[in-house]
Parts: sequence; C-alpha cells; structure tokens
Amino acid sequence: MLPSVNHPLPTAAELPCSDDIPVDNEDQNLLPNLLLLLLTHLWAERMDWYFGVDMAIYHTTGANPRVPIVPDAFLSLGVERKKGGKSRPSYVLWEENDIAPMFVLEMVSHTPGDEYTKKMAKYAQLGVLYYVIYNPEFWQRDRHLPFEVYKLEESAYRLQIGEPYWMPEIGLGIGRYQGVIGGIPQEILTWFNESGDRHLSAAEQAQQQVGQERQAKERLEAYLRSQGIDPDHLPN
Repeated sequence: MLPSVNHPLPTAAELPCSDDIPVDNEDQNLLPNLLLLLLTHLWAERMDWYFGVDMAIYHTTGANPRVPIVPDAFLSLGVERKKGGKSRPSYVLWEENDIAPMFVLEMVSHTPGDEYTKKMAKYAQLGVLYYVIYNPEFWQRDRHLPFEVYKLEESAYRLQIGEPYWMPEIGLGIGRYQGVIGGIPQEILTWFNESGDRHLSAAEQAQQQVGQERQAKERLEAYLRSQGIDPDHLPN
C-alpha cells in the first residue's frame, strides 16, 4: 500500500542503508564483492548499471516502504552507476524510475534466512528476473542444490538447468569455479561469456599477456638458434 499524500515516500537519505544484520561468514562479503570487482572491469565503459552488495532495497510492494529487503548482491540495468554523481546509500525503487534489479544473489548462511520461501516470493513480487541462491555448505540440510538459478516466468520462479547459466537479457553468465584467493584455494562465483568461458580479471588478463609475450620470445629464440644464431649475442 502506498503512503498517502500527507505521508510522502522518504528519500534515500532518510532511510537506513542496510538491515544492520551482520553476515555470519566472510564469503558473504567476499564473493559478491569479487563479482562487483570483475563487473567493474568488464563494463568499465558502461554507465547504465548498478551492482549493490549487502544493500537495502526499498520498495512499495509491502505494508511499509521503510522496511527493505537486503540481498547479498543485486544488479540493476538502465540506471546510473552513480546516482546524481554520488554513491547510493541504498537502492530506493521510487527514486530509480521503479527499475527493479534484474539479478539478485542470496547466499545461505548457518541460520536459514527464508531464501527459498519468503525472500523468493518477495523478489518475484518485485519482478526480479533472475534469482540465484548459493548454498555450498547447507544444501543437504535445506534439501536443495548448492547452486541454483531461478528465472521469473509468468510471475513464478522456475529452476533453470545448466552451469554456467547464460542470462541473455543481462549479457552475462553466472557460475562457479575453483580459484585461489589470497593464496587459499576455494570455490568462487564469477561471470562467464555466452560460450561458457570464464571472464578473466584485469590481473589475470595482464598475467596472460605476459605469458603470451614470454612464449613468443621463447619461440623466436628457438628459431634463431635453429638458424645458428645466438639470441644472446645479436649484432647491434
């Protein structure tokens, strides 16, 4: 129910930025921020998207517009990277032309948080097209798969098949891979292209370029030696 004219909707500055509920494991901060960091590299030239991490989404589909839903991460398209040139304290739908996120990520923690029930229903009501639930530790407890992608079809979420899963409306795929963060091997959520290849980070691309240049140099040196030329003692 919308507030009456005598009680206008609050602005972002008047609303809390989150629900102040601390995460119960470090991956709930780490993995969404890795997705954000990679997207900042992939879409550096685009100014029509916003990726929020542990940020309140305020909406008018509930009884009180001051009560937000707070996903672990979400992606909206067709909005400013910087709202009016400034960072958003929260994502307020009535200040975003009612553009709901197109992608939402929830990571299941030690304490069940209604990811498969109340939150799913709320995201469907908001019109979130893709809802991803990542549950690597407690999927057996919850009787679900460790990684699930749901797509909104006829106002209801349908579990999708395939990983990485390509989201054509967004132009990204989402999936898991075994990586190394800070010297520690672990499973990581990341973006993929339409062919199912993992998008590399800026650091990985730079490392790949260095490796290619080294291989090209080694091939050239091998060729010179095959011609009787010492590559370490070339004429000036």
